[in-house]
Amino acid sequence: MKIGFDAKRFFNNSSGLGNYSRDLVRILATYFPENQSILFNNNLSEKGKKILEFPNVSFVETTKGNFSRQLKMGKDAQNSGCDIFHGLSGELPLKWNEKPIKKVVTIHDLIFMRFPKYYSFLDRKIHFWKFKKACENADLIIAISLQTKRDIIQYLKIPEDKIRIVYQGCHSVFKENQDAQFLNLIKEKYNLPERFILNVGTIEERKNLLNIVKAIDKTEIPLVVIGRKTKYFKKVQKFINKNSLQTQVQFLENVSMEELAAIYKLAEIFVYPSFFEGFGIPIIEAHFSNTVVITSNLSCLPEAGGEDSMYVNPNDYLDIKSKIEFLWNNEAERKRRAENSLNFVQKFNDEIIGKNLMSVYQELIF
Repeated sequence: MKIGFDAKRFFNNSSGLGNYSRDLVRILATYFPENQSILFNNNLSEKGKKILEFPNVSFVETTKGNFSRQLKMGKDAQNSGCDIFHGLSGELPLKWNEKPIKKVVTIHDLIFMRFPKYYSFLDRKIHFWKFKKACENADLIIAISLQTKRDIIQYLKIPEDKIRIVYQGCHSVFKENQDAQFLNLIKEKYNLPERFILNVGTIEERKNLLNIVKAIDKTEIPLVVIGRKTKYFKKVQKFINKNSLQTQVQFLENVSMEELAAIYKLAEIFVYPSFFEGFGIPIIEAHFSNTVVITSNLSCLPEAGGEDSMYVNPNDYLDIKSKIEFLWNNEAERKRRAENSLNFVQKFNDEIIGKNLMSVYQELIF
């Protein structure tokens, strides 16, 4: 089987859709070497170049021209003999020739529909048109969670029998056992507290960092935050300054994947009270790191969290506070929940994800 991929995010995005794209192709190349994966894009960047070390993965530069991704990439995949074309980020090319090819698209979330206030009017219209068009033109749709599947049915009016759920995993570095020497090195490099709670993700309103900061106010619990800052950061910073929490809250940026994995392992608790997610990869990363999780009782987060995460109402910072303090002061409970969650998260291992993905492809070809 020859599978073509829209590799724009694969080569251009450092996190999020980029990680999803790189992990998916890596998993296929590893567990299904009999198939060929072809990456289509208008440039070959260092971000994903390593994947070409696999003998069954190749790169094809998209035919030049305006809107080449929309107008040329699909035909390039057909002319390369691809059996399937997979749009990894909610889009499919608009133009095709007469050569047979099956089309698959992954939809990650429809947050722009659920929370329109986070998007401009024009962005909402563009996202809706692209996603709906892709879903209508696809032979099968991959949703990364049950929540996303429900949203595709509700907002895009797509028949349920056209949608398959294939969960995401996470980068392999989070599954590695980093030694104590490396962990201590990272702890010293970033001057991390002896004990701390952790939050990872873009610092934006939807991720709800402000309520974590409110929850640790009037406690002595240190918080480490890793993520790109947006204008919402000023709102969080204002509360920190007003309540003299500057030494209690530490912000880190430009942390490598290996360093991030170490910081997850060093944390006592991972706190992620997001208002909405398509899936919640940081929760999976924390589980593989054997770190207990506190997260929201909304959207898909219980799908990623499992039975042994602790759930909160993200709108209630006092609820978040009580759950943090309970786990902070109860080592046995932290350990119990973390160990059970490590067992639970094995369902998101690469091999299982690869088999589920391949079953979607085989459904179309055989």
